[in-house]
Amino acid sequence: MNNKLVPVFLAAGLALVAGLGVGYWFAGSQAVMPQVEKAKAERTPLYYRNPMNPEITSTVPAKDQMGMDYVPVYAEEDPGGPAGTVRIDPVTAQNMGVRTATAERRSLAREIHTVGRVDYDEQRITRLHPKTQGWIENLRIGTTGEAINRNEILLSFYSPQLVSSQQEYLLALRNLETLSGSPFEDVRRGAADLVDTSLERLRLFDVPAHQIEELKATREVKKLLHIHSPAKGIIINVGAREGQYVTPQTELYMIADLSAVWAFVDVFEEEMPWVSVGDEAEMRVAAIPGTTFKGKLTYIYPYAESKTRTIKARLEFQNENLMLKPDMFANVTIHASPRSDLIVVPSEAIIRSGLREQVFVVRDVGKFEPREVEIGVSSGSLTEIRSGIAEGEKVVVSAQFLIDSESSLREAAAKMQESIND
Repeated sequence: MNNKLVPVFLAAGLALVAGLGVGYWFAGSQAVMPQVEKAKAERTPLYYRNPMNPEITSTVPAKDQMGMDYVPVYAEEDPGGPAGTVRIDPVTAQNMGVRTATAERRSLAREIHTVGRVDYDEQRITRLHPKTQGWIENLRIGTTGEAINRNEILLSFYSPQLVSSQQEYLLALRNLETLSGSPFEDVRRGAADLVDTSLERLRLFDVPAHQIEELKATREVKKLLHIHSPAKGIIINVGAREGQYVTPQTELYMIADLSAVWAFVDVFEEEMPWVSVGDEAEMRVAAIPGTTFKGKLTYIYPYAESKTRTIKARLEFQNENLMLKPDMFANVTIHASPRSDLIVVPSEAIIRSGLREQVFVVRDVGKFEPREVEIGVSSGSLTEIRSGIAEGEKVVVSAQFLIDSESSLREAAAKMQESIND
């Protein structure tokens, strides 16, 4: 064969193959196109959504304010499960950064840090008033801040009523001595009762026992009677001075026992489920660095502060060495009692919408079910789940907001389909 004819035959062969390929593709496309068009025609949109705002939907074709057509939304494969259940390809889920955690049963504990103010123990404050009117002749303790002991003499007091009460007691004693030899029992008993009555009158006026004994021994009426301290503590107020006329309405002294003090703290509302009477507490004050005072929470006030939206709590601390002073500011740590046997999940798994709390539970590979839950206390990065999920179930802890958006669209689509079917 002539060598010049080889290229001609080769080119003709290639042209023939290309023609057969094009004809085959064209014939195939003519056969497939009607099927695609038929499938598209058979799909019925569930609804139409605004191309700029997916939350705006319509049951019929429409246009937005800019003249753009609403986008049809078609029914997709049913993921199975409650409304809002989402199926995501595992590869896509991995690219989205979906992470999961297992709901587990465990105990939770929490420390509540707050600030407080040291104050007097109200149950250890004594206010001293005279039992009758009179004049202060000698004021032995006259300065605030002074430490005193129980039964220590505070002042000397002249009262005409106390003088007459002493005279009555002495007359009753003489009468008893005179009638002690009477043959009549009623007379002897009456004389003894009179002594007891006059003696009780002196005691009710707070006449000290040592002065009553002295009165009985000397049989001499005392012009000045002592007023003793009813408690040990610190004088925090002196209400009278020498020569002053006083009545039972006059507060002579206010005495505070500082061997134990109170501390008032404010607890935020969300921390209140943790706080209970009896919880251990620690307190530190700037004036005593390096020292930690240990106490207990003794009372939770039954109201909230209107400005701070906090609840006031009271703690008690021992203060035998009197290092703690009222009105000191302090840093307080309350060790809340541990809560045991709780089902907990990472707090980041919970989606809070304001109306409800929900999590996404992993039902299968790539299948996520929205579950409404009731939450309890929180500690650190964990939150108690009181109802909604069981121990061992897996929940989504990251990218759940993307899943939630898809779930909301699916739920809306399901409701739209139900309304169309109805």
